[in-house]
Amino acid sequence: MPRELPPLILPPLTDPPPPGSRVVRTDDGVDLHVEFDGPAGGGGVGGDTAAPLTVVFSHGFTARLAEWELQRLVLRDRYRLVFWDQRGHGRSAATPLPDATIDRTGRDLAQVLDAVVPTGPVVLVGHSMGGMSIMALARRRPELFGTRVVGAFLLATSAGGLVESGLLGWLLKLVRRLHLLPVYLRLLQLTAPLLERLRWRGSPFGRWFTRRFLFGNRADADPTSVRLVQGLLEETPFPVTAAFYATFLDHEEYGSLPVLSRIPVTVVAASHDRLTPAAHGRRLAEDIGPSAELVMVEGAGHSVNLTRTDVVDRALLDLLERVQTEGRQAG
Repeated sequence: MPRELPPLILPPLTDPPPPGSRVVRTDDGVDLHVEFDGPAGGGGVGGDTAAPLTVVFSHGFTARLAEWELQRLVLRDRYRLVFWDQRGHGRSAATPLPDATIDRTGRDLAQVLDAVVPTGPVVLVGHSMGGMSIMALARRRPELFGTRVVGAFLLATSAGGLVESGLLGWLLKLVRRLHLLPVYLRLLQLTAPLLERLRWRGSPFGRWFTRRFLFGNRADADPTSVRLVQGLLEETPFPVTAAFYATFLDHEEYGSLPVLSRIPVTVVAASHDRLTPAAHGRRLAEDIGPSAELVMVEGAGHSVNLTRTDVVDRALLDLLERVQTEGRQAG
């Protein structure tokens, strides 16, 4: 049976940022919120450059860094931890809608690393969109992998092909063929204030959607867990959600996987994931090759890091041990 979600109180976004957090400004002027944890606070301004290993967490679509709270509790006594809110999410600043793309979040991740983890080995952890950001980073900055980046943990994510058929796939192809994406993004921008005023957060439909697409079988979720995840996801402004969704439809990063094959990788897939189906995790592990280990979580859905915390934590700890063992052998 899956472990129930422990009592988890997420700090409201209206509260002041926690002590020791900082802002990283990207090259296009978007302020990204970054937090630290670990021994002695994990390092604040520049981080503890003497840390033997730093783990950097990238959250999923429409979430924020708080989704890693349960993993933070397990790892904080052993490793330096870095968490960041992706652009338009959480405490990070709004993004121009045309820049709500996976390519851009990969660049953002690179700039976070350059700013707060300038030296020392790093393991990257990404859930859903966060995993896609890691793949985009591998394509843009391959020189980091095998030198600075020594491991990757890809959780409920995909390298591409999420929508290839059906009505949505046909509409996507039409929009691309007619070059209508800029028009779509402009309309989102113009209607953003109205969309936010009309949005019904906490609705029964939103709860059904969250239960259906973020959780797995009947045993995978309880009402408290569903409400918590619904509240977390509904914090992100709707125009940002819609803008990023447009880029997921033609997301394709299979060309970056040979870069990831240089390092130890763990891919975690959930058998009942309706957003990034388990077949995508299997293909990720196969295409990365011998350096990748696949962990399949039966009965779980997309929020597997919250509902199957024990399985995810064990897989992450095993990866970190594998990284450190290989580092000692190489040394």
